[in-house]
Amino acid sequence: MNLSDLRKEIDLIDEQILKLLNRRAELAKKIGEAKTRHRSQYFTPEREHQVFAKIVKQNSGPLTSTNIRAIYTEIISSCRALEKPISVAFLGPEGTFSHQAVLTKFGSASNCLPVDTISDVFKRVERNETDYGMVPMENSLAGAITETLDNFMRSNMRIVSEVFIPVVHNLVTRCVSLDQIKRVYSHPQPISQCRQWLRNHLQSAEILEVSSTARAAEIAAAEEGSAAIATRLAAERNQLPLLCTHIEDDPSNRTRFLVLGYNQPEPSGKDKTSIMFSVPNRAGELFRAMAAFEKYNVNLTMIESRPARVSAWDYVFYLDVQGHIQDENVAKAVSELKEAALFVTVLGSYPAGE
Repeated sequence: MNLSDLRKEIDLIDEQILKLLNRRAELAKKIGEAKTRHRSQYFTPEREHQVFAKIVKQNSGPLTSTNIRAIYTEIISSCRALEKPISVAFLGPEGTFSHQAVLTKFGSASNCLPVDTISDVFKRVERNETDYGMVPMENSLAGAITETLDNFMRSNMRIVSEVFIPVVHNLVTRCVSLDQIKRVYSHPQPISQCRQWLRNHLQSAEILEVSSTARAAEIAAAEEGSAAIATRLAAERNQLPLLCTHIEDDPSNRTRFLVLGYNQPEPSGKDKTSIMFSVPNRAGELFRAMAAFEKYNVNLTMIESRPARVSAWDYVFYLDVQGHIQDENVAKAVSELKEAALFVTVLGSYPAGE
């Protein structure tokens, strides 16, 4: 086949894809009408998890699983918007990793609302000002985000989903070479995570801290001889070229984000349950309480503690375990935990992120 023939075949395939996409959209609208009648949730992470798992398993290439997930994220986002446009509050400003987490989970057809603090994200959802909230939970290098943990103590929010975002730092600038860069702007954390790269490549440049990577990109876009350490999203929003990509010192770094809402997802087959609890401040109480998980063969993936703020040296513990609260072994472990604890709150069971 010559080039013209190949292009004609692609045109025919595009026609078929377009017809099928619109047929899918018509079915999504009918599902939305049924959800409205039954007052069901429009975002069902367990169903989306099953869709992604199925199409990735069926994919034979040459598109990668990552390519397929990205394409279907936008298909699902557009179809979901026909059912009901989803609004999501996140820790702003736009162009940050939190913003990227929203787009990765909900797609570009969602309505993104940047707010000033993690507490504001909780409040927006509690007041029904947005459908969902996106908050950072933990970083693979820096550990748990304490502000997020503390907000669960004074909120009735549930965790309905999670997403892992790789921490990729880029040097974005209008300069065409490194020797033209006089100043580099960024948030203190990305600067520290790119310290070795900066020493090796921009030793003479002035390193300046600002409030966010998004703000850094704004300054670099307007200031001659300046660059920013920022996300690809921030670079696109400010029409800044990426001079160097993946300048982070540790390429394995990633951040886990949680979706806040009021859903109670059904089991998806690969789930995680988050729990908050406290035990009496006596020797051995925590050990006895935690024994329930070993007894019923429930694997823990995270444990953190925070001051209870009720009396000195009392703590609230946070656990993530593999499995859904409807799984028999998880349910039995949580039931036994309640017998040993002062209180137990199941913050949510939801599909485990990839």
